[in-house]
Amino acid sequence: MFVARSSAVAARLLEEEMVIMCPRTSKLFVLNPFGTAFLNALDGSTPLEQIVKDQICAEFDVDLETALAHVNEFVRQLAEHTIVVTAEAPLLSETQPGLGKVV
Repeated sequence: MFVARSSAVAARLLEEEMVIMCPRTSKLFVLNPFGTAFLNALDGSTPLEQIVKDQICAEFDVDLETALAHVNEFVRQLAEHTIVVTAEAPLLSETQPGLGKVV
């Protein structure tokens, strides 16, 4: 699976936490350092499992199986709020303006 942040997401980094506004409901979410690191790692072209293995497991000292279980649930929740988009093939950055940028 490939995951990218939706181009409609408004996000701001405040210290180690990210504040995100759901584009559909204008509801605000605050991500802890794990969620922030994960969202920043999403580029739409790297498989989700590779991101978890290379970045999340290493940075947070967690095994791959546990991390994948948590990340898959997290992605499901983010997708419900249109914060991320998922696909079975790489997502092109041209279709995701501002992809990966957090101000």
